[in-house]
Amino acid sequence: MSDGDAVLFAEPGARWRAVAYGPLLCLLVLVLELVTASPVHWFALIFCGVLIAAFVALQVVAGRRHVSVELTESALRQGTETLPLTGIAAVLPERDEHSWSDEEWESARALGELSGVPRRRKAIGVRLRDGGLAQAWARDHRGLRTALGAALEADGEEAPAESAEERRGADGVERHADGAAVPLVEDKNEQRSENGADR
Repeated sequence: MSDGDAVLFAEPGARWRAVAYGPLLCLLVLVLELVTASPVHWFALIFCGVLIAAFVALQVVAGRRHVSVELTESALRQGTETLPLTGIAAVLPERDEHSWSDEEWESARALGELSGVPRRRKAIGVRLRDGGLAQAWARDHRGLRTALGAALEADGEEAPAESAEERRGADGVERHADGAAVPLVEDKNEQRSENGADR
């Protein structure tokens, strides 16, 4: 995933603003105690605010590391695993909600380092270039599905076909992508002109 790639889809996994919820609640309780002339629990409220903020901060760090999603023009990152788009062959259709049987991709491994699809995320079946299946995932699974499908189409369209000159090696023999040599056939007009010159 290069730094210059445009981000097509992103989910942070967790937001830092959640760290402020606990301290704000403790501050609200403190204000109520001051307004109502009740005994003010300074130490308890400050201690609780700091403790809650620290606990939530750990959750945010873990969420941003393990359940964040980022799709760029060249790769899909799920948690700490990055999969190049060249390794994805296709995005599979959504599961039919009225079907009694599971789709084959639903038993495939989930991308990322977690044992399965994270909570509150929905899986998206993908077929890999090596023929295997995997589950991508996101909270906004339809948004990721749309962006990933468009990225794969664009990636396929932008791959230029090699010309015969580019496939031709230094020995003048044209070769396919698998390395097989292909005998070159010269233009018939050139052959005729050369035969006419020999006569």
